[in-house]
Amino acid sequence: MSLSREKIALQHGPVQLEGQLIYQEGIQTPLPTVMVCHAWAGCDAFAVRSAERLAELGYAGFAADLYGEGRVGASKEENAALMQPLLEDRGLLRERLVAIYESLRDLAPVEAEKIAAIGYCFGGLCALDLARSGSPLAGVASFHGLLSAPQGLATEKIPGKVLVLHGYLDPMVPSEQVLALEKEMAEAGADWQLHTYGNALHAFTNPEANDPEFGTVYNAAADERSWQSLTHFLKEVF
Repeated sequence: MSLSREKIALQHGPVQLEGQLIYQEGIQTPLPTVMVCHAWAGCDAFAVRSAERLAELGYAGFAADLYGEGRVGASKEENAALMQPLLEDRGLLRERLVAIYESLRDLAPVEAEKIAAIGYCFGGLCALDLARSGSPLAGVASFHGLLSAPQGLATEKIPGKVLVLHGYLDPMVPSEQVLALEKEMAEAGADWQLHTYGNALHAFTNPEANDPEFGTVYNAAADERSWQSLTHFLKEVF
């Protein structure tokens, strides 16, 4: 299977965001499209591979760059330095996510009314924040994402469906945060579901995650189950 790849540049304020749109060669477009929000390291090989897997399913996958200039961290310290400014300014993060989503709608290979967003870790929070903006997405899915709602920023009515894929042992997401998200989604009128995987910590989909002390450990069963849940979810929302 051959894949077409288009590099997409978007200016957001002083920052140029560099994404990659991937879809099967020869397939009829426009296509239902899934925006992939990366983990804290940036738009790395894992994020691109996720977009490729979505393309292999027959969708267009868009690996989004949320940091700008394609920056990718090489250590926990660099990753945190890239992520923290957006965590501290969730208004800016929401604006950036909406700008990327609106730009996707204008791309020729993209079916504008059939866009979903998924994300991993920090990217899971991003997918949920895009839903919180009230943007008319078909759906969003969070893999081991941070779940806390932004302070001082309203959650709008959520028109799309929401899927949250969570590790029960994730030390970065206490049970109170899970309960708060459930209440928030219900109050926003969302069609939401939450799948919790036993024995799973943070980053359970990443084969390179192997840091029990930090709380990031790959779990093959949770990885497979969550991907299957996503594939069923995308069939439903599209």
